[in-house]
Amino acid sequence: MDMIEVSAKTVSDAITEACQKLGVTSDKLDYEVVEEGSSGFLGIGAKSAVIKASVKKSSVEEVARVFLNDVFQAMNMEVVIAIKYNEEEKNMDIELSGNEMGVLIGKRGQTLDSLQYLTSLVVNKEQSGYTRVVIDAENYRAKREKTLELLAIRLAKKVGKTKRSIKLEPMNPYERKVIHATLQNHPYVTTRSEGQDPYRRVIIELKHK
Repeated sequence: MDMIEVSAKTVSDAITEACQKLGVTSDKLDYEVVEEGSSGFLGIGAKSAVIKASVKKSSVEEVARVFLNDVFQAMNMEVVIAIKYNEEEKNMDIELSGNEMGVLIGKRGQTLDSLQYLTSLVVNKEQSGYTRVVIDAENYRAKREKTLELLAIRLAKKVGKTKRSIKLEPMNPYERKVIHATLQNHPYVTTRSEGQDPYRRVIIELKHK
């Protein structure tokens, strides 16, 4: 919201009025005193106090926390949110914990991915640069990555043995990247992706001689 100018009997009264007009508490208000105001002599020559005020810009951490709290409140869930933000590298890592993390993770992490995507949109809506947001719960992403690496190695052996290509189930871009990276230097199989999201999948096949 743009800056507004407010006049009142005192600076304190002007701050209170500005808070009411902007719909925020005083700790969320940025203001500049333009005129201190004075009571004059016996009321003669009195001057109103004048301030310029605006709503403080929320930090990216606060934006993410408020958004996620609203989501979890709507879901009637109690979730602890831990945020680590590296301003220099523009990375935000969010760790969720609570009693119902299975619900938030969802099948193959789909709910977690959706939360991550929406939070990223909210965080980057009014940012000049791009902040990379990663949301995790119960170390799911590391566990999932390890599972995908083992799957890639196992299926590569199968392709080598049967000489037949294998199509994996549809995966998100990150999961496909893990498969590709795991097998990029494999001696006798290669990988490629086909299809359109959200049905895009990886194919493991023999390298052409």
